[in-house]
Amino acid sequence: MAAPGSRGRSLSGLLPAQTSLEYALLDAVTQQEKDSLVYQYLQKVDGWEQDLSVPEFPEGLEWLNTEEPISVYKDLCGKIVILDFFTYCCINCIHLLPDLHALEHTYSDKDGLLIIGVHSAKFPNEKVLDNIKSAVLRYNITHPVVNDADASLWQELEVSCWPTLVILGPRGNMLFSLIGEGHKDKLFLYTSIALKYYKDRGQIRDDKIGIKLYKDSLPPSPLLFPGKVTVDQVTNRLVIADTGHHRILVVWKNGQIQYSIGGPNPGRKDGIFSESTFNSPQGVAIMNNIIYVADTENHLIRKIDLEAERVSTVAGIGIQGTDKEGGAKGEQQPISSPWDVVFGTSGSEVQRGDILWIAMAGTHQIWALLLDSGKLPKKNELTKGTCLRFAGSGNEENRNNAYPHKAGFAQPSGLSLASEDPWSCLFVADSESSTVRSVSLKDGAVKHLVGGERDPMNLFAFGDVDGVGINAKLQHPLGVTWDKKRNLLYVADSYNHKIKVVDPKTKNCTTLAGTGDTNNVTSSSFTESTFNEPGGLCIGENGQLLYVADTNNHQIKIMDLETKMVSVLPIFRSENAVVDGPFLVEKQKTLPKLPKSAPSIRLSPVAVCAGQTLQFQLRLDLPSGSKLTEGVPSCWFLRAEGNEWLLQGQMPSGDIENISSQPTISLQIPDDCLSLEAIVSVSVFLYYCSADSSACMMKAILFSQPLQITDTQQGCIAPVELRYVF
Repeated sequence: MAAPGSRGRSLSGLLPAQTSLEYALLDAVTQQEKDSLVYQYLQKVDGWEQDLSVPEFPEGLEWLNTEEPISVYKDLCGKIVILDFFTYCCINCIHLLPDLHALEHTYSDKDGLLIIGVHSAKFPNEKVLDNIKSAVLRYNITHPVVNDADASLWQELEVSCWPTLVILGPRGNMLFSLIGEGHKDKLFLYTSIALKYYKDRGQIRDDKIGIKLYKDSLPPSPLLFPGKVTVDQVTNRLVIADTGHHRILVVWKNGQIQYSIGGPNPGRKDGIFSESTFNSPQGVAIMNNIIYVADTENHLIRKIDLEAERVSTVAGIGIQGTDKEGGAKGEQQPISSPWDVVFGTSGSEVQRGDILWIAMAGTHQIWALLLDSGKLPKKNELTKGTCLRFAGSGNEENRNNAYPHKAGFAQPSGLSLASEDPWSCLFVADSESSTVRSVSLKDGAVKHLVGGERDPMNLFAFGDVDGVGINAKLQHPLGVTWDKKRNLLYVADSYNHKIKVVDPKTKNCTTLAGTGDTNNVTSSSFTESTFNEPGGLCIGENGQLLYVADTNNHQIKIMDLETKMVSVLPIFRSENAVVDGPFLVEKQKTLPKLPKSAPSIRLSPVAVCAGQTLQFQLRLDLPSGSKLTEGVPSCWFLRAEGNEWLLQGQMPSGDIENISSQPTISLQIPDDCLSLEAIVSVSVFLYYCSADSSACMMKAILFSQPLQITDTQQGCIAPVELRYVF
């Protein structure tokens, strides 16, 4: 069916009638009165001489979650349609999604309702379909989404902000618009009465729309959109927010899981590990076997006690808050989309780690949770458990100010603490202003470091430019981490797919790693490395390693700041791990990827015959005074690529527990040999520390042993010694 005549296509055509309706609704008392007012409004709008018609979706647009492109005037006739104009970086758009999910659970396309996401990008990176795919998965969007990369629909309708909802009638006729978040009651009211009104007139059809979910085509992965990572400086364990699996992982530094808490589905439950659930957790901080979690979509701060193996709630009430001041006890204080957390110290200078700083993305502020009684700068003594705003007016701005409450942030998403002089500040990745800012721990003053521009209202000053201060440009940075050893700040420049480094003394910002390409290169030099919207990062191994949550590649990457090499941390489980969430890879030990720097030694061929046993004796020497790292198993792996029949029924891997008593690896040649030549490889991974434990390392080596398999019975074969000095 062709689009009918139009009386003007912009949303401004709805404004007079809808404004009158909303004023009338303010005076309505009962639900019946409200329903009647909306019904009468629809009678008026439906009786206009010409419909206020929405334009057709332009041809050639990219679609997700559908079998084929959708046409307003061919496929959506007889449906009440909600167009959600959104951009996936926007916290307000994220806040709206639970309302849309609830509406979809109430009404289906069989009832006559369909929601379509119209993605209208703010940042250039958000125009790329693969990045929108990742967001659709990350936020569990199951309705159709169209990539309106050039914002053609946005411009034709004169949409002015994210998010904007436009409700259409069964002829593609515009009925209502809702701007911003927080309109759930109106959304349900307008939708339910529109369905009733047009059903009464026989204009609603119950045919189904062809939905094909993008998520159904993906293979399983041990990590799904990991948002943040932090390191336990005492044990060198990593804590990973496995955001897409709605769980927290505690892993040894070789990637072996010690604890998996929560998942696979979102939820909000405290208790023992096997019962606890999270909803898209982001920031994590660990100290003394206690982990604090920014449980973002639950609007909570959670506490994980690794010794008691219990999860509890320490801040938030489980629904999105609008309070921009705070001051109540944590569990009574509503909060909004906490995105990162980091430990700090109160003004007493006696206790350490008695404040939890919170990047409160939902209200564009920096908050504090008092883990013990103490003082904030320019504040009176506060009692334990108090949760309150520290900096930020709550207005979405790039405004710096000596008075913390007059400063403005724009979706702060990453925090790092530099407590030592002369810095004494929090560094903030302020994502929507594309800046990095600092907040003084002495007086709360908010200052600019790099990115953005001087106009505090301009949130579109983004780019990818190395430079000094305001001349440097970033694109939606989500993470920062402070390198105390070098006095440098590392930045996850998320939408540029790079890791950058900032010298806060000179304000010089340069690219450290990442080409800007999103193709996943798993092992490379810094200059050849790739990332895909990295969301968080942290410093470990006494300043040698930088761990990066490479979010859209579903990996944790390891940047060695000394060798300038990047590798992938393998995530695997052991049989005694406390794992309550999903683990979607095989149970046998996973062969880690050998670093490019690992030596490869080809041994002289050995003649063997069927039934014989060949033994490999490890003879590896560590640097003087070194010792194997406790709690992190060094290991060996046996492989026969292309001749896997050699290893049937054999032990393919094992641990190395003591460097002074190294294992002997046995390989029995099968009775039925499928080839007369083969190469067996032995990969060894050693995790060791210096005698004073000031530095810990991982070294690997590959031994390749060619085999010549004969029919002639051989005598006793001498063990093959695998020697190497690291």
